Amino acid sequence: MSLHAFVDESRRNNTYLLAAAVVQPRELTKLRKLLNGLRMPNQRELHFKKETPGRRKQILSALVRTSVQVDLYLACCRKGEERARQACVARLTGDLLDVGAGRLVLDSREARDEHDLLTIRTSLGKYARGTGLVYEHLPSEGDPLLWIPDIIAWCYGAGDDWLRRAQPLIGKVVDTRKP
Repeated sequence: MSLHAFVDESRRNNTYLLAAAVVQPRELTKLRKLLNGLRMPNQRELHFKKETPGRRKQILSALVRTSVQVDLYLACCRKGEERARQACVARLTGDLLDVGAGRLVLDSREARDEHDLLTIRTSLGKYARGTGLVYEHLPSEGDPLLWIPDIIAWCYGAGDDWLRRAQPLIGKVVDTRKP
């Protein structure tokens, strides 16, 4: 059974954060059900920036009781946000191949999705044989599992108590700014 990764981003000042929720296939349905159950009536998606502090605490508490892990990739935006993102996407792609991931789902940025696709294809091209990694972009309401990296990226960027609350869900933090 290969892992699935769901990816979203956040930006805080000159730091670009790419968050990847890594999910075991046996956990997919359970997590989707949990996340859908956390929506308010008529709410299409969870978007942490738009939630009240009380709702944020409720949502985060529910997620902490799961086995999901979110890896974070950091980059400097001083030379452009897109450049920072692609440094993170390239590193993430290599890391996913190292753990045998089978699916990568990124939150769509519409016309800018092409940049990700080029970076992923370039990263995959370094491997002599096919990797079996399937990748796609979906709108955030297209899969509730895209809400998890949004939540953790927001908490990491907010720092302080939010970072402390999210800490049990955070896996590795890869800082591409450091050699």
